[in-house]
Amino acid sequence: MTKDNWRLAVDIGGTFTDVVLLNDLTGEVSVEKTLTTPSSPLEAVRKGIKDLLAVTQVEPKDITAPIVHATTLITNALIEGKTGRAALVTTSGFGDTLLIRDEHRYDMYDLQIEFPEPPIPRNMTFEIFERTNANGDLIQEPSDEDLERLIGEIRNSDAESVAVCLINSYINPSNEKYIADRIRESLNIPVCVSAEIAPQIREYPRMITAACNAATMPLIGPYLDELQNWLTEEGFGGSVLMMLSNGGVVSAEDAAQAPIRLVESGPAAGALAARWFARGLEEDRLLAFDMGGTTAKATLIDGFEPELTNTFEVARIYRFKKGSGFPVSVPSVDLVEIGAGGGSLAKADQFGLLKVGPESAGAEPGPASYGQGGEVAAVTDADVLLGMLDPNSFLGGDMPLDASKAEEAVSVISEELDLSELETAAGIHEVVNQNMSAAARMHGVERGIDLRGITLLAFGGAGPVHACGVAELLESSKVIFPVNASVLSAFGTLVSPVRIDLARSKPMLLNKLDEALRDNLLDELRLEGRRVLTAAGVSEDAVNFKYGVDARYEGQGNEITVWVGEGETWAVDSDAITSMFEEEYRRIYGLAIPDVGIEVVTWRLSASADLLLMDPQKDTKGKSEEAISDGKRQVIFNRGELPIETSVYKRNLLKPGMFFNGPAIVEERETTSVIRPGWSVEVGDNGSLVAVKDSK
Repeated sequence: MTKDNWRLAVDIGGTFTDVVLLNDLTGEVSVEKTLTTPSSPLEAVRKGIKDLLAVTQVEPKDITAPIVHATTLITNALIEGKTGRAALVTTSGFGDTLLIRDEHRYDMYDLQIEFPEPPIPRNMTFEIFERTNANGDLIQEPSDEDLERLIGEIRNSDAESVAVCLINSYINPSNEKYIADRIRESLNIPVCVSAEIAPQIREYPRMITAACNAATMPLIGPYLDELQNWLTEEGFGGSVLMMLSNGGVVSAEDAAQAPIRLVESGPAAGALAARWFARGLEEDRLLAFDMGGTTAKATLIDGFEPELTNTFEVARIYRFKKGSGFPVSVPSVDLVEIGAGGGSLAKADQFGLLKVGPESAGAEPGPASYGQGGEVAAVTDADVLLGMLDPNSFLGGDMPLDASKAEEAVSVISEELDLSELETAAGIHEVVNQNMSAAARMHGVERGIDLRGITLLAFGGAGPVHACGVAELLESSKVIFPVNASVLSAFGTLVSPVRIDLARSKPMLLNKLDEALRDNLLDELRLEGRRVLTAAGVSEDAVNFKYGVDARYEGQGNEITVWVGEGETWAVDSDAITSMFEEEYRRIYGLAIPDVGIEVVTWRLSASADLLLMDPQKDTKGKSEEAISDGKRQVIFNRGELPIETSVYKRNLLKPGMFFNGPAIVEERETTSVIRPGWSVEVGDNGSLVAVKDSK
């Protein structure tokens, strides 16, 4: 075997850090899971990689392909407010934009409405006298005297990074870039400009995106430098590629300049893995259900592809209230995320009702059963008491759980609710399932999609434990448990294309289109797309371009995105765009508006290339035979019911074609699959467990 066959991936989650090693020649996958170290993320990454290489006896020098990395560092930093000390530079008179926001109230009737504190506070916001008008004409350049004053104020503020966001810079960025260059030369700190991060119309979304980017630059830059230095010292031959929120990967250098594009890095990797499995299983429509230690995510895969959105809201004050967070202009996989993971904490509220999440025990201290100081009952503690998790088999026995501490933590809540410990544990399990199914259902409703009966693909450390319960609540009768489900997001980085999504606002009416201006704009986007992809190791002739527009009827205030073609050049005329726009508008709103002009507000380009992607295996039926259980144990599946004697199977002993009936438990080192009563399972040729609910 040649050394070029090994590929490595890392995914830092809120509770666990996952590492996956893939042999490209044989398709063999080896995995390692270790507790995340929030105060020093690289510590867990180093441990996970070293432990995995020791088990597989692979040398660092044998891994010469790019190492692909997904992370929650950016999301967690923004949610927790633990960002760098960043400054913001804007046009005179616009220093309060981050506080004014867009003037929308996410709850009209809340008199004490709250919003998250901006990532850059008002006292770190600096104004400079300059002006560009709405047509892009330069009215006032910043003076040298004003620039020296500005640089002095930023120097005295001890800023670690700077965002420059000027009015109308999306249409003419010359003042922004000039100011940014002067700051870099004088202060030698990271600087980003809104015209490169989010060159799109609308002042607040562009400014908050640039501000979030600048606030996280001091975190991701040093981390990536430290990671790459360690990899070089250890003798790894591959560079680092970072997973983006849109499901693509780019070089670490580009990621360090635009860390906001990593905000949904881990969940996007899970969605790409779900897409890969959907193709192999020939399931063109399924719900990717990813439940980890801290959060649960649901993504719709339709036509073998996850849907993308052009904005993503991070750091919501209220998880279910759109508008209560930061609306960053970042292309992202469209998903719903809720605080429902193995570490989600349970409590009795002031009304004596059982609540679960969104607060989480995380990796430190973790659930009570981890024995690391946690005292509040978490979902994992409840699953231990119900018999769904074997305390002695957690992480293959490398991290045994303490059932007595789980019982102590649950007993605190059971006393408040006047229930037994087992009834309370069953209630915790049921409530978290209800939370996840309700969030998934609402995600579908908001998009006009009925999720009833949809197939679920269950992954994440806790996903396989709860998937059948969530499926029953969604009236679904099929759940697929893929191989290596616990680390599927890390695996997803290995089957993701190199990709960057770019956009630039330049409003034009279709019937008054300036084709030369449009083509010049697209040339710039294509040039940037090629630069990013070649930096990630793609040859220029392998880059593919796809084009889209954000369009609206003339006079409207909101746009819809329509993808209109692909190729080296723009190849669609105005009539074709009109037809595609009206079709999409009709799909969303149920009608089209005749005799009203159509305005393109933003032009989009997606540059992508397949880099070392594997073809998914097709799932074919093997020899049919009944599986033999490894033992039995008592498990409680429903609140108010007695324990049921349940067969336990070892996943590594299950071969393609084998079948068995629920109730059943399937154990592997990194996760446990819980098959509820009334379900039956068959092992597919690719090793996936396909669970089907009996129709009666």
